[in-house]
Amino acid sequence: MRGKVMKQKKNLLVMMIVCMSILLAGCASPSSNGAANVEVQALQNHPIVTMNIKDYGTVTLELYPEKAPNTVNNFVTLANSGFYDGLIFHRIIEGFMIQGGDPEGVGTGGPGYSIPGEFVSNGYTENDLKHTKGVISMARSQSPDSAGSQFFIMSADSPHLDDQYAAFGEVTSGIEIIEAIEKVATNSMDKPLEDVVIESVTVDTNGETVPEVVKMGQ
Repeated sequence: MRGKVMKQKKNLLVMMIVCMSILLAGCASPSSNGAANVEVQALQNHPIVTMNIKDYGTVTLELYPEKAPNTVNNFVTLANSGFYDGLIFHRIIEGFMIQGGDPEGVGTGGPGYSIPGEFVSNGYTENDLKHTKGVISMARSQSPDSAGSQFFIMSADSPHLDDQYAAFGEVTSGIEIIEAIEKVATNSMDKPLEDVVIESVTVDTNGETVPEVVKMGQ
């Protein structure tokens, strides 16, 4: 009986950590239907991301504009403007995910605007991409339309995030780098004791011009 109680307490603690880990303690909140009411032009091909991480190597990702077109447009636009170059992975939880993309490096910063959340609980039904290991998704606060520049890459399958966050691509090579990064030592706020630096992020759009990003909260 005592073992069962301890297991229940452990499971509760894990869920609390999960809810706190995505940006500003952003668990799923009621839908605003923000993304469902926005018309977005999608790229026709799958952009290929090259992410160079200092002392670790290169991670390659494929993005899926048919799943989350505006999210992809936003990430590609930021990446190819140099926005992510030199930023850090500021939150890392082993067995869950690594999170970066905050110019402040603390989990509260962004590009100065937000984008509509392209996921099911926000009224957007085209995105069925699951949060399996290697998938990249957008971090947000409790507001469903609050994502900006922060993203996270799954280091384990996390189905409780499905339909709650805008997943938009996945790692195609370098998953072993994600596995290495998730094991770094962190403080009580899940921030690495030594910076894990994103040296550069570039995206090959196969010659396509990236459509204008639909923005909110400017």
